Amino acid sequence: MGRRDRRGAQVARVAMADPTAQLFALVDVNNMYVSCERAFNPRLHNRPVVVLSNNDGCAVARSNEVKALGVKMGTPWYQMQDLVRQHGIIGLSSNYTLYGDMSNRVMTILRSYSPNVELYSIDESFLSLNGMDGMWASPAVMGQAIRTRILQWTGLPVCVGVGSSKTQAKLANHVAKKFPLFDSVCDFTTMSVARMRWLFVRIDVGEVWGVGRRIATKLHAMGIHSVQDLKEASPRGIRIHFGVVMERTCQELRGLSCLALEEVAPPRKEIVSSKSFGAMATDIGALEEAVSTYITRASEKLRAQRSVCGAIHVFVQTNRFRQQDPQYSSGVTVPLLDPTDDDRILAGAALQGLKVIFREGYQYKKAGVMLMDLAPNTVDQGALFEALRQSENSVRVMAAFDALNQRFGRDTVQLGSAGLAPRWAMRAENKTPCYTTRWDELPKAHAN
Repeated sequence: MGRRDRRGAQVARVAMADPTAQLFALVDVNNMYVSCERAFNPRLHNRPVVVLSNNDGCAVARSNEVKALGVKMGTPWYQMQDLVRQHGIIGLSSNYTLYGDMSNRVMTILRSYSPNVELYSIDESFLSLNGMDGMWASPAVMGQAIRTRILQWTGLPVCVGVGSSKTQAKLANHVAKKFPLFDSVCDFTTMSVARMRWLFVRIDVGEVWGVGRRIATKLHAMGIHSVQDLKEASPRGIRIHFGVVMERTCQELRGLSCLALEEVAPPRKEIVSSKSFGAMATDIGALEEAVSTYITRASEKLRAQRSVCGAIHVFVQTNRFRQQDPQYSSGVTVPLLDPTDDDRILAGAALQGLKVIFREGYQYKKAGVMLMDLAPNTVDQGALFEALRQSENSVRVMAAFDALNQRFGRDTVQLGSAGLAPRWAMRAENKTPCYTTRWDELPKAHAN
């Protein structure tokens, strides 16, 4: 017998034919950055909108209206100006604080549907639906419930793909997005073989998760043009030509799960923080401010994964596209006496390295740091008592540092060497407010 949900509709208990079978869903926010902007500014709905990269350079997100005009991902903003005048394209500076917070809200909602969630990217998450088949009439019904709740609670539209493997779920999400007849939710696990084949024949093999442009070109040369061709290909033959990873992809298209859900991302082996400047930097003071800021950003990630750093690589470079200017780029690696996650020590070492590579007479466009030789933050049993005491003091200082910035906003507390009004800061001429993380940027309603 079935049971009834809160709306009184009968929900049948669907038994899985194979108790060992896997069931995955991929939830993807449509045009994430643009959708976040529209959630707080309804005037942007049905308008052509692009979100631009750092320094308002290139398109990193496009509304469907902009895609219909033929604007490609990565198109420079200055090259769109004719279209901007003709069609009224709205260009917005990227607001990563807002996008990250909205992503966290979506993740919180998804965890109410499954305890096993993998954040794949800022706008995509995998869910394991194993053992949850009796809670819904079908995975598609669950997918529609997820869509409705996320839209109602955050204002963000999503598509949902369901499959017997992560690769299938990813492809099902693509189908849900590209084929309107699925109403933004596609479930391969209940689809007939004939209908699935009809779809797979019509989708280029390049749309398969993990098949990049080079591999797709090589597959085409081998006569493997569609998803169905790859699904029917010999896994052993695929392995000979492309390796074990592509063999797994081939098996996953057949519904055999080879990729487990990664609920906790593995610690990074290196952490990089680097951006282009909004204005050229010519003196070492501006570069020191930038490098100190990048150290702060990188060390936040370092402490978040509970690691320490054993060496720092610092690099600078000029603008290679300005061929009329003298060109220079250089980098240096600075080893640390003791691994640490302390901003003060890391910044000191990075600034020492910067002094080694800095050269007068150049216009610098970019600088960055890479934290290297990362290891778990565990106490060295051979450390001296004084070193332990200093380490404990460092932990307390950095914990207070992070807590204040998390509570009151990024850069509430920062290194003095980062400066108060950096001249190198990137351009963000059309950045919208941080609606969800800053009290002083909340929208205000006035009543007459």
